[in-house]
Amino acid sequence: MAKSRLPAAEPHRFISIRGAREHNLKNVDLDLPRDKLVVITGLSGSGKSSLAFDTVYAEGQRRYVESLSAYARQFLELMQKPDVDSIEGLSPAISIEQKTTSRNPRSTVGTVTEIYDYLRLLFARVGVPYSPATGLPIESQTVSQMVDRVKAMPEGTRLYLMGPIVRGRKGEYRKELQELQKKGFQRVKIDGKLYEIAEAPSLDKKYKHDIDVVVDRIVVKPDLGNRLADSIETALGLAEGLAVAENADNGERTVFSARFACPVSGFTIEEIEPRLFSFNAPQGACPSCDGLGVKMFFDPEMVVPDDRLSLAEGAIAPWADSSGQYYMQTLESIAKHFKVKMSVPWRDLPKKVRDTILQGSGGDSIAMRYDDGIRQYQTTKPFEGVIPNLDRRWKETDSSWVREELERFQHESKCETCGGARLKPEALAVKIAGLNISQTTEFSIGEAVKWFLELTPKLTAKQREIAARILKEINERLGFLDNVGLSYLTLNRTSGTLSGGESQRIRLASQIGSGLTGVLYVLDEPTIGLHQRDNDRLLKTLTRLRDLGNTVLVVEHDEDAIRAADHLVDMGPGAGAHGGKVIAEGTPEDVMRNSASLTGQYLSGFRQIPIPKQRREPPPRNGRWLTVKGAKENNLQNVTASIPLGTFTCVTGVSGSGKSTLIVETLYKALAKRLNGAREHAGAHAGLDGIGHLDKIVDIDQSPIGRTPRSNPATYTGAFSPIRDWFSQLPDSTERGYKPGRFSFNVKGGRCEACQGDGVIKIEMHFLPDVYVQCDVCKGKRYNRETLEIQFRGKSIADWLDIPVAEG
Repeated sequence: MAKSRLPAAEPHRFISIRGAREHNLKNVDLDLPRDKLVVITGLSGSGKSSLAFDTVYAEGQRRYVESLSAYARQFLELMQKPDVDSIEGLSPAISIEQKTTSRNPRSTVGTVTEIYDYLRLLFARVGVPYSPATGLPIESQTVSQMVDRVKAMPEGTRLYLMGPIVRGRKGEYRKELQELQKKGFQRVKIDGKLYEIAEAPSLDKKYKHDIDVVVDRIVVKPDLGNRLADSIETALGLAEGLAVAENADNGERTVFSARFACPVSGFTIEEIEPRLFSFNAPQGACPSCDGLGVKMFFDPEMVVPDDRLSLAEGAIAPWADSSGQYYMQTLESIAKHFKVKMSVPWRDLPKKVRDTILQGSGGDSIAMRYDDGIRQYQTTKPFEGVIPNLDRRWKETDSSWVREELERFQHESKCETCGGARLKPEALAVKIAGLNISQTTEFSIGEAVKWFLELTPKLTAKQREIAARILKEINERLGFLDNVGLSYLTLNRTSGTLSGGESQRIRLASQIGSGLTGVLYVLDEPTIGLHQRDNDRLLKTLTRLRDLGNTVLVVEHDEDAIRAADHLVDMGPGAGAHGGKVIAEGTPEDVMRNSASLTGQYLSGFRQIPIPKQRREPPPRNGRWLTVKGAKENNLQNVTASIPLGTFTCVTGVSGSGKSTLIVETLYKALAKRLNGAREHAGAHAGLDGIGHLDKIVDIDQSPIGRTPRSNPATYTGAFSPIRDWFSQLPDSTERGYKPGRFSFNVKGGRCEACQGDGVIKIEMHFLPDVYVQCDVCKGKRYNRETLEIQFRGKSIADWLDIPVAEG
């Protein structure tokens, strides 16, 4: 007899879910109150995420996307319709998951939160330009000063005097060019090329262009008279206070500004606009590093990863794997030149020898002897050096494979031109209260909150009037970030270095700043990685989001978050096939009174996590200890820490205190380099003691383990290989000559060719989500009939892969 379906609750008060069967959910019926903080908890694998993300959020997102036009839908990721009978009372849904915001090296905390956009606007409207030469504010330049600078150029210099009327802007500019022609101008320079105005090309309005109108052509000589001054004034009038003198022979440009120019050094800022402060735009980005703030260089520590090896043993890692004899014979010639043995460990070689091998011999010639097996020859020449050789090959090659190979020996370093600031000198010359925009992004969120609150009294009355609304937006966003426990992050921190929890809290702060109402927010364990000190502030943020008129649905294990819920749902009773049911729901007090709820038993104190009565004693201090000395990476203050081996050691501290920097960035990477031969660049530290007690180090991080849809627990753990080996050794397999490869669904032979071993066939639906249907040839088993005929204890390999781990 079919189960009778509960009627949907009032849609304006509840989100009514009926018959949810996604993944392991067992036909779940549930009413979630709207405009409340709802927490879903339960054992790992009990179906929390299947309910919150794969059912409720997926359906909300799908309905929104399907409300758009067919044209708009083709640009969006189309979501599968979840396996559910009905969901009523659903609001527009926003998911905030635990994943890194962006791997783009140009993305920072400031850009993700839009604080940097407001900073650019603030510096463009209120900032004061200073001369790098004098340290004094830059003032407007007079025409007389401009004339004097031109006359100071070498006599006979041929110049184009131009007015830069368009700088990096999109458009066709046909009307503007016609107007210039009517005024009598004959030539323009468009995107670096000179044209007669009548013959100017049609411009693509989708691309950015630079247009300079040629006002005059002059040759520098003493008796230029008033012509030069008149031409400069004309150019200034055309280009809103800017003029350019371009050398007709070498293209060198001198910019004159009626607004911002230093009379001592001639340092000039063309314009102070928000794009000048953007490291993603050519107007503001440092030309040396293209706005990244870092450059790649070949690191001697990665070129010689193990200084215990000798030249003969392959101490020079990039040359160690070479199949030819050329590189080894080059090193032998250098060793002979300096009268050292090839068998001497790298660290014991004289510094002069090490420097010559890595950086080259300069002007000193070295006799090189080569033998390719056919002929022998000698030459005497300066040695290029391993690092210059690698650098030259990396720049000259067109092969992506060669570049990838060489990049293994590179390391990031601050750009020497901008010092990591990412911006041009012109942008860094603009300051507010003594700081440029890059210096303000070096503040932590907590420091920035204080600095910006104290900024207003330091501004003039006019500056305060202009900056008031901008500062309000900046201060609000900084306050939201501070309230979600991110006071330790700096605004210039790249997004790719953030943990999943930090990225989630940044997006949470951004959503509060957006001020949306009537929205369903779905969050995935927002308290993860957060110290208890910051928990209360995060929960206040969630309740604030709720109080704006939103429904907040949280998947969570944290006790404080569970107790703060307006409505609690406990999933279980077990994990996987044994879960997928709602065990208890209601207020936290209701769940605590439910004897079937494991979560309720722990909340009420009926069950507790036992504290060990006896702990393993650490070894004596002169025994098996691992010590990292003088760690100084990021915010570490010359830390020396000792860890007892053979024990369970916990490193804790408030968020941003340096735990990950010490253990992962410094200790793990240093050990991985020494023990595993990894090409890691460890954080700054003085040394390590106790390495001899270890033979390997393993880092288990929070990265997702599956990179492809064909990856599963058996392939990832390596269990699939012995399973395939076992099946290949069964009597029926040996009789048919089946090898282990026959039992792989990734290669031809044993897999079902109808679905290529996927078990499902994708049917493209264009403006609707793609539909995946079970392969009707193999019935979803991935293998062909012949392979499935091989059985062990009555089960084929597909059957064994389908059973739970506990039963296997």
